[in-house]
This record gives sequence, C-alpha cells and structure tokens, in this order.
Amino acid sequence: MSVSGQPGAGVRGAYAPWSVPGGTGTVLVLATLPMLAGTLLPWVLLRPNRLAPGDSLRLPPALVGAGLLLAALPLLTARLFPRLTGLAASLAVVAGFWALGTQTQAAVAGQAPFARASAASGVWLFWLGAGIATYGAGLLTRSRPERWLAWAWGPPVAALFLSGHLNAWSVLIEGRSEGPRWVQELGQHLRLVGEGLGLALLIGVPLAVWASGRERAAGTVLGAANAVQTLPSLALLGLLIAPLSALANAFPALRALGISGIGVAPALTALTLYALLPILRNGVVALRGVPSGTLDAARGMGMTPAQLFWRVRLPLALPVWLSGVRQAAVLLVGVAAVAALIGAGGLGTYIFKGLQSAATDLILLGAVPAALLALGLDAALRGLERLLGRHFGRGP
Repeated sequence: MSVSGQPGAGVRGAYAPWSVPGGTGTVLVLATLPMLAGTLLPWVLLRPNRLAPGDSLRLPPALVGAGLLLAALPLLTARLFPRLTGLAASLAVVAGFWALGTQTQAAVAGQAPFARASAASGVWLFWLGAGIATYGAGLLTRSRPERWLAWAWGPPVAALFLSGHLNAWSVLIEGRSEGPRWVQELGQHLRLVGEGLGLALLIGVPLAVWASGRERAAGTVLGAANAVQTLPSLALLGLLIAPLSALANAFPALRALGISGIGVAPALTALTLYALLPILRNGVVALRGVPSGTLDAARGMGMTPAQLFWRVRLPLALPVWLSGVRQAAVLLVGVAAVAALIGAGGLGTYIFKGLQSAATDLILLGAVPAALLALGLDAALRGLERLLGRHFGRGP
C-alpha cells in the first residue's frame, strides 16, 4: 500500500534526480551524459601547422572537476529549483566557451605563429550536452517567464568573442586570415539562395494557383517536381553542365550574359528546380484547404473571382504556403554549398577546400555559418508563419 493510498503513488513520489516536472527528465539526462564524457575527453588538439597531425590535450584536474559539476548542474537544478534550470544550462554553455579560450591560449603559448589549437572531441560533446540542456530547460519553463534564462548564455558568449578571449581558437585564426574573401563567399551564398528562391517563387506560385483547381494538372506538376527532388544535388549539377554548355556555344549572346556549363547559371537552375516541390506542394494543399463555407459566404457577398482569391483564398492559404517557402529556403542553403564544386562560389568553397587538404578548421569556416544561416532562416520564417496563422486564424 502506498502512502497516498493509490497504487504506485509511493514510487512516483520517491525522490530521484531524474524525476523532473514536465516530462523533461529524459532530455536532461541525455544532456548530462555527453557533458560528462566531454569533460573527460581531450579538449584541445594542438598542431604545429594547419595540415600536420597534432597532440591531444586534456583539461587540467581543477577544470575537470568543475566540468563534472556543471554537467550535473542542470539536472540537479531541475529537481531542486526548476525555474533556474535555464540559468544552469546557460552557465554550462558559457563555461564551455570560456574553457576553450583558456586552453587554446595556453596551448599556443610559446608556439610558432602558424601553430593551430583546434577544439577537440571533448568540446563538441560538452557543447552538444549543453545545447540539449538549454532545450530541456525551455521545455521545463515553457509557460513561465524564466524560460528566457535558457538564452542567457548569448551575451556572455558574445562578450567572450568580442573581448578576444577566443582569438587563439584555430577557426577564428583561419577566419581572420581569410578576411574579405570569407565575407565575399558569404555574400555569394546568400545571393545564390535568395535568387534561387526568388526564381522558384516566380515559377511555383502561378503554377500552384493554376494547378490547385485542376486535379490532373496538379498531379502532373507535382510529379515532375518530385522527380527532380529525387535526383542527388551533385548529379543534377552534373546533368546541367552539358546542355548549358551547348546553349552557350550555340548562342554567344548567352555566354556574354554569363551562362555556361559551370558557374552561377547551372547552380541557379538547380536551386530553382529543387525549391519548386515544397512551394508547389504546400501551395496546392493550402489553396485547396480553404473552407468551402468561407468561399460560399464570400460569393454570397458578391465578390468577383479576383476578389475571392486576393481577399479570401490567398490570405487563408498564406500561413501553410509559407511553410513550404521555409522548407525550400532551408533546403537551398545546403544545396548552395554543393554548388561550389562547379565554380558557383559560396560557403561550400571552404568546405571542399578543407576536405581536399584535410583542414578541419576550413571545413568549419564554411559549415558552421551555413548551419547557422539555415537555422536563422528557419526560425525567422517559422515566426512569420505563426504570426500569419494568428492573424488569419489558420496556421500550419
């Protein structure tokens, strides 16, 4: 018999550090494990230059003890002081960046100028766990003002970067050495994504409107877009080289406009084709999903077909349609990186350059900004979806 008189109540009421309100205990346990492992694994990889193999350096004993405590802190805080879980998780994130800066500075002290101190496996595991902890803290305090504490790591981490504490980290050293070239490639990446998405919208929006009222046309259009989507991005880029080269040779005016088998032209063509499917699919579904009762009421008010579309169908379909635009934008960030293989530029230049020379820091110089760009686009467009969904009373 349990204390409360109900079966199992005693078990549920027993104290356990993973017994966390809101069902986030598993998330916080999963956060603790990689942080514990990361603290014990090598923290810095010191190499005499960018390409040479290096030596793995671990944290000193004092920092190992602090790291083990920080790894368990979010889970313990969730049990004892749930509202401060976000602060504990943020503290772990900041501590990871601070320890990386401290250890990379110590590693390169007295070394040659071209020595490199990279983040080893321990750093990445610790950050993975800290990121999971911030997510779990957000779940735990979702309906409370304290949920913003899970983002409290932002200003301190920015301060560490701006103060130069992380300047010995090899990724930042490579970034400083690239300088204007990196900014140029970032701008090219943004242009490829923006222009590819814009062309896909110019083609996909009218097609979706036309196909939404025609069952056979919708099947044909979506089938063709889906067939393109099944092709690997690298294969599609390769398939476009021959026809575009032939066109440029047959019509010199096209070559004068910059259209050729390699470069921006095939990249934009591939990006546009890849972005069509989510835009078409969501557009057709959104336009067909407008309630028939609403349309009948609008017709009863005397609206013309044009007014019906612009004032009723499009506003109600827009939140769902925008979800497809978001999917297309995030997809294009990754495809644009692959386009660097055919001379289109972008952040993929650093990814493939790093792969060719086995330079991890160059890979990160392209991969991390691309990942952050994709996450930023997803968050911004998702927020716009929610805003439109609340405004029109119909969301994804």
